[in-house]
Amino acid sequence: MIFNTFRAIFTIIQIAITITGLIIMMYLFRKNTKPIRHTWAAIQMKLLGITLEIEGEEDPSAQMQIMNHQSVLDIILFEYLHSKDLAWISKVEIAKIPWFGHIVKAPKMILVERESKKSLVKLIKDSKDKLSQNRPIGIFPEGTRTNGKKILKFKAGAKMIAEKFDLSVQPVLIVGTRKILDSQNLTQESGIVKVIYLPTVKAEKSSTWYKDTEVMMRERLSEEFKNDV
Repeated sequence: MIFNTFRAIFTIIQIAITITGLIIMMYLFRKNTKPIRHTWAAIQMKLLGITLEIEGEEDPSAQMQIMNHQSVLDIILFEYLHSKDLAWISKVEIAKIPWFGHIVKAPKMILVERESKKSLVKLIKDSKDKLSQNRPIGIFPEGTRTNGKKILKFKAGAKMIAEKFDLSVQPVLIVGTRKILDSQNLTQESGIVKVIYLPTVKAEKSSTWYKDTEVMMRERLSEEFKNDV
């Protein structure tokens, strides 16, 4: 346990230091931020000792991926896995962090300020802009991290964007990143991360696709832990 705590501290420091290099590279090579981020993420996957287990496959035609959220590792994981230049929807507070906020500014991610109607308009505008650049949108519809074993009620943001632009949405389940790197309890260990690509759905206003997807993801995740004591 003490070893895993020291390992977590080392990992967090290592990530913080290498993010500096990542930011500099993204500003130096503005047209190549995707391969730069992919390379950095691949290095992190090796250093963290992650073995990937993939079920299903990424839908290259999907314009949005919605994922459950449990660890900072989730973003690193999909920077490594996704074939396209994902445009993450991020809280504006992250962009305001001195220096490290450039991690979302340099690759021009979508920034949103919660509880702001003005920010809502900008969210729609920025989402349209990224989609026009063939950048799929990545979002955690729960809006916060969990313990990795449950799905919280989805916030309205992903539904609003997907229905506004009539998007194809692929749900993806992440299992195990919280165990690999838990920054809240300061533990880190090598192990298996399972990624489950679920069938893509069409975001139709006349359907209950969003609620159905939430229920499906919750039930499917529950299956992964049904044998846990």
